Amino acid sequence: MRDRRERVLARTERAIRDDVRPALHSETAPVSLAAWSAPGEPVPFADAVAAPFTPIATGDPWGRPWGTVWVRVSGRVPGHWHPSPDARNELAIDLGFLDWRPGFQCEALVWSVDGRALKGIEPAQRHFVVPEDAGDEFVYYIEAAANPDVAQHFSFRPTTLGDPQTAGEAELYRWGRIELARRHVPTTELLRDLDALTGLVRESVQPDARREEVLTALESALNRVDPGDVAGSAPAARAELAEVLARPAAASAHRLHAVGHAHIDSAWLWPLRETRRKVARSFANVLALMDRHDDFVFAATSAQQYAWVKEDYPELYARVAARVAEGRFIPTGGQWVEPDCNLPSGESLARQLIEGKRFFLEEFGIETDDVWIPDSFGYSGGLPQIAAAAGARYFLTQKISWNETNTFPHHSFLWEGIDGTRIFTHFPSADTYHAEVSAADLRRAESQFADKGATNLSLLPFGWGDGGGGPTEDMLASAARYADLEGAPRVILSSPDRFFTEAAADLADPPVWVGELYLERHRGVATTQIPLKRGNRRAERLLREAELWATAAMVQAGAAYPGERLRTLWREVLLLQFHDILPGSSITWVHREAHEAYERIHAELEEIVATALRALVGTGDHELAVNASPVSQSGIAALAGGASAAAESTATATAVTVEETAEGTVVDNGILRLTVDPAGEISSLIDRPAGRDLVPAGMRAGRLRLHHDTPTTWDAWDLDEHYRARPVEITGTVEVTTIRHTDDVVTVRVSRSFGASSVRLDYTLRRGAPRLEIDVDLDWHEDQKLLKLQLPLDLHTDHATAEVAYGHLRRSIHTNTSWDEARFEVVAHRWLHVGEPGYGVALANEATYGYDITRESAGGRTAAVIGISLARAPRYPDPTSDRGRHSFRFTLRPGAGVAEAVEEGYRLGVPLRRIADAETTELAPLLTVAAPGVMVESVKAADDGSDDVIVRLYEAWGTRTRGTLTPRFPVAGVVETDLLERDSEPAIVRGHGPDGAVDIELRPFQLATVRWMRQPRTPEGARR
Repeated sequence: MRDRRERVLARTERAIRDDVRPALHSETAPVSLAAWSAPGEPVPFADAVAAPFTPIATGDPWGRPWGTVWVRVSGRVPGHWHPSPDARNELAIDLGFLDWRPGFQCEALVWSVDGRALKGIEPAQRHFVVPEDAGDEFVYYIEAAANPDVAQHFSFRPTTLGDPQTAGEAELYRWGRIELARRHVPTTELLRDLDALTGLVRESVQPDARREEVLTALESALNRVDPGDVAGSAPAARAELAEVLARPAAASAHRLHAVGHAHIDSAWLWPLRETRRKVARSFANVLALMDRHDDFVFAATSAQQYAWVKEDYPELYARVAARVAEGRFIPTGGQWVEPDCNLPSGESLARQLIEGKRFFLEEFGIETDDVWIPDSFGYSGGLPQIAAAAGARYFLTQKISWNETNTFPHHSFLWEGIDGTRIFTHFPSADTYHAEVSAADLRRAESQFADKGATNLSLLPFGWGDGGGGPTEDMLASAARYADLEGAPRVILSSPDRFFTEAAADLADPPVWVGELYLERHRGVATTQIPLKRGNRRAERLLREAELWATAAMVQAGAAYPGERLRTLWREVLLLQFHDILPGSSITWVHREAHEAYERIHAELEEIVATALRALVGTGDHELAVNASPVSQSGIAALAGGASAAAESTATATAVTVEETAEGTVVDNGILRLTVDPAGEISSLIDRPAGRDLVPAGMRAGRLRLHHDTPTTWDAWDLDEHYRARPVEITGTVEVTTIRHTDDVVTVRVSRSFGASSVRLDYTLRRGAPRLEIDVDLDWHEDQKLLKLQLPLDLHTDHATAEVAYGHLRRSIHTNTSWDEARFEVVAHRWLHVGEPGYGVALANEATYGYDITRESAGGRTAAVIGISLARAPRYPDPTSDRGRHSFRFTLRPGAGVAEAVEEGYRLGVPLRRIADAETTELAPLLTVAAPGVMVESVKAADDGSDDVIVRLYEAWGTRTRGTLTPRFPVAGVVETDLLERDSEPAIVRGHGPDGAVDIELRPFQLATVRWMRQPRTPEGARR
């Protein structure tokens, strides 16, 4: 006998399409519609409802790109629509949706006449339940957003719609039907029964007894449906399904903790201002669902999004706060936004948690204990320690399921960071953070779960994200039907805390993953949008300087500490580190606003720094250099200032010489000997003390490599490995010139043009300096190209080391395994180190994050080749991406170990600041560190408003170390704290010396926060 599954499913689908779905509304009634189009950016409710409205009708065009149209809906509930358990009155709203996709087209928010945000309207949430009874009149307002379809079904075609300056004025949509409708509840429930059971059959693999039983029940139900009276026959049809819906799940069934969620990108294919409205729409939907479903719980991340609702929609925020107090609306994740987790510094990642957790504590009295980042593009090996230092116990992401090459071996495990900290981690096995609680979601979660036998618990985040409105009534209905149903996993409406508590307890011996969580995709985001990378790095450096010098001015000069101002600036920088802003994967509008924000942030921070330093050094006629870095620079001690920057070498260092030879231009400073050939490439770089040439025989350093860069998908995100097979020959003019600045400084300048672009590379040697300075000035006008600068090094090694958050990570550069091969583009913060036993080379950068390090054959030997990713030119979603002028700075230091690499990173990343008119010739450090490898990353005033001094430090060399941390100001005591500056058990302090000094001992990469109290504590712990 033939399998009847497809026949029954086809019959059911047609019955749903032709009979059941059209009968969901038993009656409709017309409403009166009038509209007003806001002339520019969105306006407040009060301004909109006071504007002149004109009548509109179904089919009328509306909505220029990114515009807003307000619709007034008025009418009367028909007198015979009396309250009934079988019926519900609702506004059915079709904005003229393009298709079913929520979050990537027009959206709306329904307002009450008194200005309450009631319900978001999206393609998957088109109905608003009206509370009015039969005969009642009503008026509502719809704030409709004409967000353009930038996604275009993710075809990745270039579009001008991502910028209002190029999007045009043509209206994008036509009004669909907006009417009052009478929903028939039994028919709606029949549809949900049919959806649940057809989904179960569709996902069943074998024609077993259970599947056949369900197919029989479906046919019996369809036989009961009267196409002419679906509403009247719905109860009988449901009765035919009741028995199969009542069959309980198997005792061994997988258990899914379903958590309501709406992952809303803080900016992406829409600007920040639209995210503020997307959040309000989704939060309004969630609150409306909670009013009707007592068991529904919703979790939302990103303190910034709550802060926006508080600022823009105070009445809505008050209702959110009330549900938070009930434990049903759950702040989760504990970060200011969901940031990129590779590019920001360790201190930035710490501040994400500090600001996020503090907001939730201050607003709701709630401390989150998880870090929830489902969509970022890989996760730094420093993150477990940072999370634990903020009090987090759990970590969640889903993004690693996007790997192109390797399937991650676990879904629940312990993630061990670079310092040894372990955090319980879960990847939702349904491979989504916006599930629909469909049978397909459940089957995928169960079948893909990698830890069967050890545990059978996984988490299912459900709800439409990105403005899609979050969970729906249909999703909750599906969860109810699958709660305990034979043939499906058990679905438990749950919360993050409940899931993590049960999952951690259920997995007795978790497997361990060590190091970074590298995403085998989206490798291009380390390079895309160069100005944002530079803006972020400079902002991080200026925040460091501003806090340090403002704290010193508070302690040494009695100046007021600008705590709130700095906190606001930190929050702005943290927002710009969102995982589609800093990576450069948003629309033009977002990138332009981010660039403007960085310029404003930089200017304000420079003002704070200047004010603090003036308070410290006064005004006079002395020159002073101040050093905000944790390493000595040019004779200026760490965190201090001196009269002048002394030369790095002894007074006997030789002057820099220049010689023109047949091989090219030769520059020698007695430490390094550089030869640049007539083609503008480095043919030789000799480390004279070591007696070795770093350029492998037959190879050239400083060679530019141009490649076609056409990812299969996700243009701004992806750098596909096939770029290597598609080189583009660089032709054009080359000019090599020599610039002698003084006897102490000589530069060889290489100017080159190619295609529509030009580049200038400056190679500089200074008297007594052990490094080669490399400055790149690029005028970039290519399309879908990748430009790399190659530095081959005569080193035999199988690994390279890169700085990451609060430490460094050693990565293989061979391709022994598929995991190694897939790691063909990596992120480094301030430095890279490549070395063999006894000798190495450090490459420091000013603000460049993307690299490949490979092994190539050179003269019968292997050489390590560093490829610096300078620029890309993707077309989507920002067709203007990176076209223009850019500058880069690097230093190459031969004969360097990791310690010297750390020093080079800070020297270039936090350069000396010179003051020409100081009153003093010396600025004493606020504190000193005498412990090899210990770096002070932050010095600031305590966040509680006291004048206590907070010092954050970490071990940077990857070794155990001991030493002393000494304040250079009077203190009343010292304690260790967590990241939120709450007292913690001693972790690094081993003893106390005079005047507040402490003996410290740190493990490799250990992070610690120390608080020096400037006034005694009372017995209760408060300040006097």
